[in-house]
Amino acid sequence: MDAFVYILIPIGLAVTAIILGIGIYSLAKGGTFAKENGNKLMRMRIMAQAVTIGLMMLFLWLVGKGS
Repeated sequence: MDAFVYILIPIGLAVTAIILGIGIYSLAKGGTFAKENGNKLMRMRIMAQAVTIGLMMLFLWLVGKGS
């Protein structure tokens, strides 16, 4: 379980960074895509961040429990 969570953390970080990059790009470019999907992308980023932080907390708890 420890290694599984350890692998999921970089994946969560990458997903968060990708969503953030798409959101920043769409807002900089403007247009209909930004108007239609700006809030959706921000919500997705916040959810991805929350999951990643939760995984980090779980990993720290598992590491602390093992010592």
